[in-house]
Parts: sequence; C-alpha cells; structure tokens
Amino acid sequence: MKHAIRRFKSLAAALKELEPFVRDGVHLQTGKPFARFGGLRSREILANWLLCVAMNDHQRGGDFYFTTDPLGGDGVICDGRSDNTWRTEHVMVPDRPIRPGVTVEDLVLEQIRLKVDKGGAAYASGKTLLVFLNAAGGAWHPNKVVRGLPEPLHFDTVWAMGLQGVEQGAYVYGVTNLHRSGGDAPAWRVRIAPAFDAWAVERFQ
Repeated sequence: MKHAIRRFKSLAAALKELEPFVRDGVHLQTGKPFARFGGLRSREILANWLLCVAMNDHQRGGDFYFTTDPLGGDGVICDGRSDNTWRTEHVMVPDRPIRPGVTVEDLVLEQIRLKVDKGGAAYASGKTLLVFLNAAGGAWHPNKVVRGLPEPLHFDTVWAMGLQGVEQGAYVYGVTNLHRSGGDAPAWRVRIAPAFDAWAVERFQ
C-alpha cells in the first residue's frame, strides 16, 4: 500500500515558501505545524532544506530533496540519484536566556539526550536526528559536542544547524554533521540571498 507524501516542486520553491518564517524568526520557535505539509513546523522544514542543500554541495551537484513522512516523523531526506531515503526526527535548542555556567554545547547535548531517552533504540534506530539551534549563545564548537554524544546514540547520525548572522540582508546558516568517524565535524555555511531567490554553499571545515 502506497502512502501519500508531499514535497515542494523544488528547493528554490521551498525557500520562497520559507521566506516569511525565516524573516519573522519567532515563527521558527513558536509557529504551529502546517497541516498541509504533514504537520511539519517551519523550523523543521527549514532544517530539512538546509541539510539538503549542504548534501547537494557535498555530493557536487547531488539531487537531495525532502518530503513529508507518512509514518509520522519530521520529514524524509531523499537522494534522487540512488533513491535512498533517511527518516528524520528534530529537536530545537530554544532562544531563551542561557543559564549561568551553561555553554551552547551543553544545550545541544541536553536536547540530544532528551531525544535519545524518549524512546530508545525502537524510536531512534534508522533515523537521522536534526538539531535546530535557535539559541543566541554565540560561537560553539561541534567537536566538543561530538565527544559528549550519549552512548548508545541509537540514531544513525546527528546534524546541527543554526543562524550564524545576517550580513547585508543575506541570512547565513551553519550546517554541521556531528559524526564519530574521526577528524573535525564536517561543516558548511549556507548563505541565502536577500531576495530569497538563490543561495550559496561553502564547506569550511
């Protein structure tokens, strides 16, 4: 039996749809799910989009896109070349005052642990966890988060993404793969054009 899924016509079309929510900012933290797009929230759609454009750069012209998840998850990442798919679960580090003595790394790990503890292996196995960093805590060090990942992790892998700043009207996001295979965590910078009609991706780590 086939399940109904929804997807944007293109990543460019998805970006245009996301524009008002990215500019609003508050909607990314508190906005309600979109019933017409599988119950995903604006931040979950944005995180899936960021992962796809980073992976397209990594694969040098790849064909990654995302859809809704008919099984109730937070979206499915699809590789149009191989037809491989990865179900996602999402968690957010909210924008709120950071407690004294707590680092951004601590906040990221706290949310990862909460998600891992939610359902254990049965819940996380075979899925990719995306952490949307909405906290205004300044620079953070992904390698420190990698060293603190819980054991067992259960999720196949973890990605983190968050706004680095707005430069001359361009929204600049960082996208990082918190992997355990050694070396620095791979990281990309995604620069969204001021008119939300184009983007540029560069790997910086």
